[in-house]
Amino acid sequence: MAERKMVFRCQQCGHTSPKWLGRCPECQSWHSMVEEVSVRSAGRGAERIVRDNRPVLLSEIPTASDTRMLSGLGEWDRVLGGGLIPGSLVLLAGDPGIGKSTILLQALARMTHDKQVLYVSGEESPQQLKLRANRLGLASSGLYILSETSLEAVMETIERRSPDIVAVDSIQTLCATSIDVAPGSISQVRECASRLMRTAKESSVSIFLVGHVTKEGSIAGPRVLEHLVDTVLYLEGDRTHSFRLLRAVKNRYGSTNEVGVFEMKESGLEEVANPSQLLLAERPTGVSGSVVSCAVEGTRPLLVELQALVSSTGWMQPRRTSMGVDNNRLSLLLAVLEKKLGLNFAQQDVFVNVAGGVRLLEPAADLAMTTALMSTYLDRPLPHDLIVWGEVGLAGEIRGVGHSALRMMEAQKMGFSSCLVPKSNAEQLSRDLGVECMGVRSLHDVIEVLFNGK
Repeated sequence: MAERKMVFRCQQCGHTSPKWLGRCPECQSWHSMVEEVSVRSAGRGAERIVRDNRPVLLSEIPTASDTRMLSGLGEWDRVLGGGLIPGSLVLLAGDPGIGKSTILLQALARMTHDKQVLYVSGEESPQQLKLRANRLGLASSGLYILSETSLEAVMETIERRSPDIVAVDSIQTLCATSIDVAPGSISQVRECASRLMRTAKESSVSIFLVGHVTKEGSIAGPRVLEHLVDTVLYLEGDRTHSFRLLRAVKNRYGSTNEVGVFEMKESGLEEVANPSQLLLAERPTGVSGSVVSCAVEGTRPLLVELQALVSSTGWMQPRRTSMGVDNNRLSLLLAVLEKKLGLNFAQQDVFVNVAGGVRLLEPAADLAMTTALMSTYLDRPLPHDLIVWGEVGLAGEIRGVGHSALRMMEAQKMGFSSCLVPKSNAEQLSRDLGVECMGVRSLHDVIEVLFNGK
């Protein structure tokens, strides 16, 4: 018999408590403790399955074949590390309405010519999925649709049909009858994901899990899902823009921090062959506060436009607003500019934006951000053919960054004739690229080279 008792479980980290707490002592989340039923087996060893599972030498283990399944979507396959590995468990997460179901349906429909695919939807009916497939122009004979929220029914279907690929949209809608709690709770997510993981490893079935993102920007039940799966993909982007970035933040079978670029159209998400050209298509000329930088996402160089605006404020506390860059990093760079160059932002509102809805995570965007701030503060436009990258330290020094040759080749391909980079990077770059390279060691060198000492 099973022993049932009531416990309070944190919906963010899974911490349990015999009584209700306003704040979780493990992850410090407020009002996250929810009452659930805990089921404990009366005899732990009574139903244990004894298997002939003995340790073996690493040298005696046969090498598994690295045969990857390709979808035909180049950006999708590249983010996965060159294709989908059989038996892998992949988590696809993103904001509501960002296009998770759309891109997953597109990728799976392309794989049905030689693979059997089962698409499990707990949020849409088969008729709704049919309408979406017609809108996307998808015609596939090997894509099976199952509208179900019961985990046991899904597992029975997988066992009966033996598909090559399974997609669960979404994991928060699945419900295991062995746990008497609501779907989407931390216990249900853990149990459903664990059983699907065992199925994937034992049957060599590749499984996609679609995960919802909370208002704080993390996956619901993050520690449970991200630790279980083999690959974590985030679909990012501003819904007001057409760009979507598919980012791999964990991949046991490929490179992490790889990025695929898509554009949302009426026919679905389409690959962007040259995202730099599209991002810079509407860049203004002769305007202060605008500068182009080169970010490297995984193995891909990406030219983006950073815009800065500094204006006087009548408030006691000036605003510091950033879109696409870390707000804390902006505050740090403003303090460095005030201390080392004497620029006064105490009574100035400061706004920084990365055009196109792209997020810059690497410190190589520091020099471009400070250059844009200098330009708008002094109201001096920068040359239209200038590209900037580099890291800025607290002492005002300009530090070198990686992938300089890759960034320079992308800048040359897009027609930029001059670049402002750290001195250490400028000494390593080839002089045969046809781009004027200006190396700087500090912010004083930057203001001398670009603005002639103010």
